[in-house]
Amino acid sequence: MKRHLEMLSNVMFPPLKKVKLVRFESSEQGTFGALLIGNTFFCYTGELPWHDNQRNTSCIPAGKYYCTLVDSPKFGKVYQVKDVPERSHILFHAGNFVGDRPKYKSNSDGCILPGSSVGDIGSQKAVIASRYSLKRFMDHMSCEDFVLIIKDCYE
Repeated sequence: MKRHLEMLSNVMFPPLKKVKLVRFESSEQGTFGALLIGNTFFCYTGELPWHDNQRNTSCIPAGKYYCTLVDSPKFGKVYQVKDVPERSHILFHAGNFVGDRPKYKSNSDGCILPGSSVGDIGSQKAVIASRYSLKRFMDHMSCEDFVLIIKDCYE
């Protein structure tokens, strides 16, 4: 009976995709990582530097989060990272800069910005081709919810 119920629950509620964000570098110019779907590299990411999870100035803590599709008034249909302690409206959206304000530019208030590479725009480190990478990510995820696992792997 138990085996039958397990099989039935997988048919009705298939397991969620797992997306991993592995952070590999952080400085005043931003926190940069690699996004993997399953165990396959998909794109790079940019986030704000760590500032003790402060709203609008910090990346979110490493951990495991549930992500759902939302209709943002500013960014349109994007994924939202849910149940972040002391935070809300953490989105995957397009943008290039993720530096500490006011010294550096930033297109993020704590969100995750995808990019096809990490490089310099002017004199600031940034994610490159973010709109393209976000569209690719949204198309690949096919409006399905997923589990986001964030790991800090700094040297």
